[in-house]
Amino acid sequence: MADQVFVHPVNVTWGDCDPAKIAYTARLPYFALDAINAWWEAHLDGDGWFQMELDRNVGTPFVRMEMDFRSPVTPRHKLLCETYPTRLGSKSISFAVKGRQADVLCFQGAFTCVFTIADQFKSQVVPDDFRAVIEPHIRPA
Repeated sequence: MADQVFVHPVNVTWGDCDPAKIAYTARLPYFALDAINAWWEAHLDGDGWFQMELDRNVGTPFVRMEMDFRSPVTPRHKLLCETYPTRLGSKSISFAVKGRQADVLCFQGAFTCVFTIADQFKSQVVPDDFRAVIEPHIRPA
């Protein structure tokens, strides 16, 4: 499974777009974060951020987001968001998300989160069960 590329499909709709007929700029980080949540769900037996926070008491608030925009996103094609971890520190994780439509790179981003004890909003080391799930999937951005 670690060799497979995780791709989260996004159905871009008319409501995601501005008068220029392209996706609103603010929707692109939303699509990327949705893809990261889907990565968690795919690798934690269906548990995304909601379940991580409430059921596992693990928070992962963002401390850094960076995006480069390459080509407009439109409703014409599915947006395929390739998503994977690029780094796992003692208390943080970084993800890459590359959004493509019709084999054209539309955006790429780097996103870093810290691990917290959710109900205390206090940083914590990466829980061992999370580390075991994440490490096989780390690859360079």
